[in-house]
Amino acid sequence: TLLPKLPVVTSNDGRMLPQTFEGGQITSNDIDNLTLVGGKLEHAKGRNSTNNDSLTIAGSNGATRTATANARSNEFYFAGGDYKITKDLTAQYYYGNLEDFYKQHFLGLTHNWAIGPGVLKSDLRYFNSSDDGKNGNTAAYYTSGNYNGFASGKGKVDNNLYSGLFLYTVAGHTFGGGYQVSNGSSDFPWLNQGDGSSAYLTTDMQIQKFARAGERTWQARYAYDFATVGVPGLTAGVIYLKGSDIDTVTASRTEITGQSEWERDITLAYVIPEGPLKNLGFAWKNAMWRTDLANTRSQDENRLIVSYTLPLF
Repeated sequence: TLLPKLPVVTSNDGRMLPQTFEGGQITSNDIDNLTLVGGKLEHAKGRNSTNNDSLTIAGSNGATRTATANARSNEFYFAGGDYKITKDLTAQYYYGNLEDFYKQHFLGLTHNWAIGPGVLKSDLRYFNSSDDGKNGNTAAYYTSGNYNGFASGKGKVDNNLYSGLFLYTVAGHTFGGGYQVSNGSSDFPWLNQGDGSSAYLTTDMQIQKFARAGERTWQARYAYDFATVGVPGLTAGVIYLKGSDIDTVTASRTEITGQSEWERDITLAYVIPEGPLKNLGFAWKNAMWRTDLANTRSQDENRLIVSYTLPLF
């Protein structure tokens, strides 16, 4: 049982029971400043499931859980590494391949730069995703998107995604901004079991991921740590994202472009820092999503979370 946190596969822990994967992974730190990872996944267990399922992606027949759903795979191969160029600069490369669905290359660069009294963190990411095997010619294995002439609004994986996120932290304040571009005729692909999944995107939010075909997304962030004013354990934050130029199809399978969506997330959290209830935490997460996308409806969501961390060593 694995809970990977890698650019090409990331487990979702947004519920009390986390999403888990079944497979094997090898990690090596034998070379100074270099971490190498490789492995194979065969099944996934969703956040609200007790059984392991074979792997698939959004849009395929396997993701619909119908009686005829057979578009699934038991072979997801992944490999890559993190290289610490300096103590403040890290470069990443990862590769993932879900047999008969997609191949994905990832390049990443993170940098911390002390500017004045604070630190600027830069996070640059690039994904190149393309079709593999049956996804290129078999409708049951197609993914979601626009596809320029495919009447179903589905087709083979074809996506290039670029993003940059910049965060400046000073005296308890964190100010941030970012931009993301999703090029190609398909939505961004990732392992999706239909009941809660995560993608390694700076735009993966409480409700939406902002990675649809053609989508351009900008975001703004602010967070504050109240320990600076003598209230340790209390934190708050807000994020706003706006995505535009989305390519999709209507209910009548007419191609349209220029659709948009936005989301605003608020988080307020407190973890008791001392005393007999130390490490007991409370959090409130509120999300609002609005869209003019065809065949969708706007959403509002509140999450109340009580957590407890027990140090074992």
